[in-house]
Amino acid sequence: MSGARKSSAVRGRSTPWGMISLILVVVLFAGGLGWYLVAKANAPSYTPSERNQDPSTQIAGVQVIKYTGGNHVLPDQRVAYTHSPPFGGAHDGFWAACNGVVYPTPVRQENLVHDLEHGAVWIAYNPDTVSSEGVATLASRVQGQTYMVMAPYPGLDQPISLQSWGHQLKVSDPNDPRIDQFIQALRLNRYQYPEVGATCAALGPGQFDQDNPPPFVPTPPTSQIDGKTVVDENAAGNPAATTDQSGMGGAVPSTGGQ
Repeated sequence: MSGARKSSAVRGRSTPWGMISLILVVVLFAGGLGWYLVAKANAPSYTPSERNQDPSTQIAGVQVIKYTGGNHVLPDQRVAYTHSPPFGGAHDGFWAACNGVVYPTPVRQENLVHDLEHGAVWIAYNPDTVSSEGVATLASRVQGQTYMVMAPYPGLDQPISLQSWGHQLKVSDPNDPRIDQFIQALRLNRYQYPEVGATCAALGPGQFDQDNPPPFVPTPPTSQIDGKTVVDENAAGNPAATTDQSGMGGAVPSTGGQ
């Protein structure tokens, strides 16, 4: 009898593996949750705010240059831009329609730069190096989105280039996560473009025809081509450029433009 009682007592002290497993699961879950919350708290934010007015500075490869807004040229004038594609400086008095427009053909860059002054992001791509699938991937970020515009850009030195006013990012992969980061950081970022509140809507007849836009012409290498006046990128004070006084960037240049 005493031997049976001793054997029963030994069996009663068996290791509670079920309880230990449950405790381990709880500890691991709590540790994982804590790690996730810490990582999330320390992750960069690409949403502009009063304290973080230019989140794009956290994106590798972004180039930033300060430009003065409001310097306009006429439709028959060209600007000697120092960057390709340009992302600021003098531009046409008429903006290209930029509310989710995907242009199938290259568009005059002087009109597209005006879009940036209004807070838009312009996606340019090299039609010789980006596949049709890549173009569709890029277009999905533009279609149906206000203050977004896209067009092919012949001769682009990288497959893809993103522009906002004073900011540029060049990438090679349409799925590069920096594309979405750039858009989040700079589209309608009121701290980074001159004409807050300006429209991206299509203009009327005789101004900029969305269905038949003025074609792309490469940046001129000289100061006079085909009798057309070439204006320096920083055209402030240049009599060939006029400054918009409307506060909306939609005024026709005072020397013409209709």
